[in-house]
Amino acid sequence: MTRPGRRLLAINNYHYRRGGAEAVFLDHMSMFSQAGWDVAPFAMQSERNLASPWSRYFVSEIEFGQQPGFLTKLNHAGKIIYSHEAQRGIAALVEEFRPAIAHAHNVYHHLSPAIFRTLKAAGIPTVMTAHDLKIACPAYKMLSHGQVCEKCRNGNIAQVVLNRCAKDSVALSGLMLLETAVHRALGLYRNTLDRIVVPSRFYRDKLIEWGWPAELLVYIPNFVDPAFLAGERQSEGDYYLFAGRLAPEKGVKTLIHAAVQARVRLVIAGTGPDERELRALAETVSADIDFVGHVSGDRLQQLIGAAKALVLPSEWYENAPVSVLEAYGLGRPVIGTDIGGIPELIEAEHTGLIALPANADSLATQLARMEAMGADGRSALGRAGHGWVSENFSAGAYQARMLALYAELGVQ
Repeated sequence: MTRPGRRLLAINNYHYRRGGAEAVFLDHMSMFSQAGWDVAPFAMQSERNLASPWSRYFVSEIEFGQQPGFLTKLNHAGKIIYSHEAQRGIAALVEEFRPAIAHAHNVYHHLSPAIFRTLKAAGIPTVMTAHDLKIACPAYKMLSHGQVCEKCRNGNIAQVVLNRCAKDSVALSGLMLLETAVHRALGLYRNTLDRIVVPSRFYRDKLIEWGWPAELLVYIPNFVDPAFLAGERQSEGDYYLFAGRLAPEKGVKTLIHAAVQARVRLVIAGTGPDERELRALAETVSADIDFVGHVSGDRLQQLIGAAKALVLPSEWYENAPVSVLEAYGLGRPVIGTDIGGIPELIEAEHTGLIALPANADSLATQLARMEAMGADGRSALGRAGHGWVSENFSAGAYQARMLALYAELGVQ
């Protein structure tokens, strides 16, 4: 039975499993629902959405990849910057549901942070998890043309247009500039949110560097699905695994060169804009690689569980990749690059190994070191990772930290 006041309004652009932010959003809702809370989602309409009795309040879908032309996209620009439709929808939902607290995830480009003004006016304490760096960087990744970029620090947001950070497009970059300028002028994040949850210490430190007050930022790491912790241990296969989007910042090109140097076999699970180029590269350098496409659910769990190690060769400011926790949960070690939040999830020499980012030689060295450990050595790293994640990144630890935060905001 729900205790009085335990009503959570959970907010995200998408109400189906699409990426890491959606996984955290949906798992967060499920966790609190199972703990006896009443939970209502707020998102965009979509044929792929999970069923919800609150979907009548969802806003109309904006999906640029499916729009027929520039003029149609332009018609959506107003909603992207400031959505009155989303304000009306969330106001009506709040009126009926009466949440004790609201917890948002990704809202930009679709719902827009205009909803935070509505929640503030209604007196609803509001928390947002920062899954990326949008509240600092107009292009949200601190990445420009495949390179880490911090040119917009100190408010110099015109750099997003000067560097054409959004898909090398002046028009899209200009829209991001306008969006950021409006949001900052109206204080749609800074003056409305009661706390911002950051899943990595790196993101907390980076946001403070960019002018966000430390007292607003709360470090609460992600958690691993209990199914991974309780999963049956598999026999080790003959490959190292990359699982993720095939995009320049993910460092897969560097990984392919490193795998050739280290003479190890790779399995690459994922799709993305670089897939054709990466397949061609693998053929050109005679790499021993299987591209298996997008994989999820039980199949992904099997791939991770049988890998010699999970490899994250990222070359941008990753936040707190859940895949690292999943690998540990299945008793597998991790090789990651020394960038963003990745190194704080790897205890070097104890749960995995760390390589320099964008450096094929360094990554090849670590792959070779992992290979030389043999199955027993890799298994020992995996067991240490399992123990570490069980203690520090469990669902129970996440829930306790989140409940403590909600209590600070007056929700018991």
